[in-house]
Amino acid sequence: MEQGKVQVYTGDGKGKTTAAAGLALRAAGEGLRVYFGQFMKHGETGEVSAFRTMPLPGAPVTTEQFGTGDELSAPDPLRDAQAACDGLARTIKAMNSGNYDVVVLDEANVADSLGYFEPGALLDAIREKPEGVELVVTGRGASDEVVAAADLVTEMREVKHYYHDGVPARRGIEF
Repeated sequence: MEQGKVQVYTGDGKGKTTAAAGLALRAAGEGLRVYFGQFMKHGETGEVSAFRTMPLPGAPVTTEQFGTGDELSAPDPLRDAQAACDGLARTIKAMNSGNYDVVVLDEANVADSLGYFEPGALLDAIREKPEGVELVVTGRGASDEVVAAADLVTEMREVKHYYHDGVPARRGIEF
């Protein structure tokens, strides 16, 4: 890719990870090399399972997760922050390795907004993105600085959601 851009998917609505996964699938389908790093998540999510089992032309989508698995049910801010910081270091290394055309930092905005990264670390990662890498950053609560540094920002806005009627997250739909 000659000129990679920075895309941010944020907002309170559903679909940020799904949009990033769709972009990753499209890129892999065109033979681009994709790295999909997930913050705040642990275990076999639907998108990770699909990336690992779907035959794709060229290289498969490389996936890594940087969550403890307890962020929502029993948060341990120090442990969760360490997992997020380790993940950011790994994604920066992947982004700068020359091995990937597209790098996704899924839920990195959430980790950033919770203070799990050092102040300015996510913004620094965006600014040091190599020219030929497309960088996608997802998650609620994108900072004003991250929004300003991006080339494209999409805000998902919740209008109505069945979660408020007591429907829990469903495997294959929400995760």
